Amino acid sequence: MTTTTSVMRAEIAEQPDALRRTFAELLPLRGEIEALGRRTKHVLFIARGSSDNAAVYGGYLLQAHTGRLATLGSPSIATEYGAKVDLSDVLAVAISQSGKTEEIVETMRWAASCGARTLAVTNGADSPLATESDVALVTRAGNELAVPATKTYNSQLAALAVLALGLGADLDPGELDLVPQGIEETLAAPTDALEEIVERMVAVQGMVVSGRGMVYSTALEAALKLKEACYLHAMGLSYADLLHGPIAVLGPRTPTLLVASSSGPTLQGTVALAERARSAGSPVFGFGGGKALAAASDLSVDVPDVPEWVSPMNLIVPAQLLTEHLARRLGYDPDVPRGLNKVTQTG
Repeated sequence: MTTTTSVMRAEIAEQPDALRRTFAELLPLRGEIEALGRRTKHVLFIARGSSDNAAVYGGYLLQAHTGRLATLGSPSIATEYGAKVDLSDVLAVAISQSGKTEEIVETMRWAASCGARTLAVTNGADSPLATESDVALVTRAGNELAVPATKTYNSQLAALAVLALGLGADLDPGELDLVPQGIEETLAAPTDALEEIVERMVAVQGMVVSGRGMVYSTALEAALKLKEACYLHAMGLSYADLLHGPIAVLGPRTPTLLVASSSGPTLQGTVALAERARSAGSPVFGFGGGKALAAASDLSVDVPDVPEWVSPMNLIVPAQLLTEHLARRLGYDPDVPRGLNKVTQTG
């Protein structure tokens, strides 16, 4: 290893406090969100990168618990095609860590010009995204110095949970309190299993990361982190999509990382995928999923039991820890991966 720690590792550890601050800041804004909701029917997410993965969580959360159609937008429709789309009944939710990514700012402006109401999720209080939106959910992650997003990503999930509550989700706001506590338990837990997974991944060229439903976003974000900091060809897939062809890549040299909540309708399918992957000779690592996924995996990392709708905030933490550990084990600096910048501009 090049170092024994990193800025990324320190920022992972800051997440419980970042989430507590974010919940305290944003929960009082539910009334403003509700007002936007009364004027709109559908939700359009505008995001890229880790923020796009957060939007995937938001889409599942809103559709499952508010009854609103929610979809991921394609910024190029605005920035490259300049198309006019009727968004008069749409709440456009723009998500950006910095709030300065030109493509996202431009697309939010386009959405407003097409008749949408706008809401921003950003860590940049004075950013164009925050100042130009109808309502801004400014997260309180604090400055993030490592290029791979950790605490800012999780704070975005926190903001989207508040968004769902403001739009009338059939959920208990008190369950948000379980999240920081659960992350603290994960950070304090023994790391034996995680370290063994790291050792088994040192010689790996590629892997599959899979989850479904509410935790699909976690699979996507975990795969992105492994690509960014470990230069590993990690494919993030819904297990439903994995079964439509890509499962053929699984084998002894292609591990499978599965993420699942310990409750919810997708756990059974995740366990079945673990068993199928092992039958193909693929080493299977499980994050979360309780005893059922642990029993079906070669190695597993336990995650405190929380309701499914908040579980992505807890389940991403072991994936962040895995990425940081593996990057250092491979001799890479997880804080400054090659070719990456904190604010990405799409030409």
